[in-house]
Amino acid sequence: MRLRFNEAKTTQAAAHLLKLRSGKMSYMKLIKLLYLVDREALLRWGRPVTGDSYVSMSKGPVLSRTLDLATDEPAPGEHSIWAEHISEPEHYEVRLVKPAATDELSEAEVALIEEIFGQHGKKNRWQLVDLVHQLPEWEDPHGGAIPISYRDILRAGKKTEMEIAAIEGELENVALADAILPEK
Repeated sequence: MRLRFNEAKTTQAAAHLLKLRSGKMSYMKLIKLLYLVDREALLRWGRPVTGDSYVSMSKGPVLSRTLDLATDEPAPGEHSIWAEHISEPEHYEVRLVKPAATDELSEAEVALIEEIFGQHGKKNRWQLVDLVHQLPEWEDPHGGAIPISYRDILRAGKKTEMEIAAIEGELENVALADAILPEK
């Protein structure tokens, strides 16, 4: 069972990264930074920020639903929190069109976003692709896409099997609670 994807929280995280970068950046760079934030949150706290699914693609790991939000327009009649705050790509860049609150993000998550940006925000998209290609959970999909599980990331982060089982159990409980509770 997967965590429920949180578009509002993901949008706030992306908007914060864009704000730190003066309001615009390559959508590929944004997706890579968000992946690094989610990955580090999972390794530190046993829980990612976005709830998105991860896949290995030719240019590295991506957040699947977030990539769709960044590159596809919403379906007719479909409300998109992302589209309210972040532009469609133009020349492979997205920009912040309306500031987003950070009420969905904890103070620790905001600090982590800022930390990841501090470490990698000056890198260009291709340097980030090179970086994420070095992550142990990434596999070359040879033109396709290969799912990346929480277990893959936790193993790559050198968690023990007991730690992985405990984290997976907690995530399963969160996913069950999400399935019972209505979406916001």
